[in-house]
Amino acid sequence: MATELSARPLTEQPAARKKHPVRPIFRRDGKPGLLMYLTLIAFLFFSAFPFYWSIVVGSRDNSALGDVPPPLTPGGNLLDNIQRVFDTVPFGQALINSAIVSTVITFSVILFSTLAGFAFAKLNFRGKPGLFVAVVATMMVPTQLGIIPLYILMAKLNMLGTMYAVIAPSLVSAFGVFFMTQYLSSALPGELLEAGRVDGCSTIMLFWHVVLPVARPAAAVLGMLTFMTAWNDFFWPLVVLTPEDPTVQISLSNLASGYITDFSLTLTGAALATLPLIIAFALLGKYLIQGIMQGAIKG
Repeated sequence: MATELSARPLTEQPAARKKHPVRPIFRRDGKPGLLMYLTLIAFLFFSAFPFYWSIVVGSRDNSALGDVPPPLTPGGNLLDNIQRVFDTVPFGQALINSAIVSTVITFSVILFSTLAGFAFAKLNFRGKPGLFVAVVATMMVPTQLGIIPLYILMAKLNMLGTMYAVIAPSLVSAFGVFFMTQYLSSALPGELLEAGRVDGCSTIMLFWHVVLPVARPAAAVLGMLTFMTAWNDFFWPLVVLTPEDPTVQISLSNLASGYITDFSLTLTGAALATLPLIIAFALLGKYLIQGIMQGAIKG
């Protein structure tokens, strides 16, 4: 049997199955392949479409949502709807308030979290492990449990109805301390600190000239997350602020609180409220990606 099979002509051998080329995510030279570009385009589309749809609806009247098929191109009422947003609620004051609150909270969290992270990561002092565990443990306590005592404290300090009541409880965060501690533990070499001490640097000078430059990528990541959290905060500003002096999220809630919701007006306000976040990401995006890539390489 084996002799007969081997004696067959080469043309009579069973045809081999054709192998379909596999398109890898990365090519052999390490550059992205076609599948990677298609995946990124799909993610970009599904991420940007809600914002684009807000602009489309915000540039038309409220009846556009009932059109079949729905409109996919902007209309001509965008400027009128923007004017209606500012006429309906104090949206300009809300943008200013949110910008002040988010900016102050972001810089405060970056500064205090980097200071605490440097202390926990590279300095030795009594009770450091227990104190670090206590800080991390506060992350497991729901924010809603502290609303009543925090409100009473703000009332005794005469801060109700002011931006101080929104800013003060968020000047430092346990997540920021934990994040910067973990980053500086691996990114800040002890030899660099010893060299600075040999040159006569004090602890404050070490922090300013050595720690802050090293922590810049992580600080950009933390700053972006903190700015987004402060900008999107709704519950606590609703508790302590007045309707005449709101933040952006409270103004958006007031836009949608009518007996009949005007979606074109609400989505116009939502698009305007999203623009500062896009600007913040554009300014910090380079450092954000750099921090993520450094963490991936170190991992």
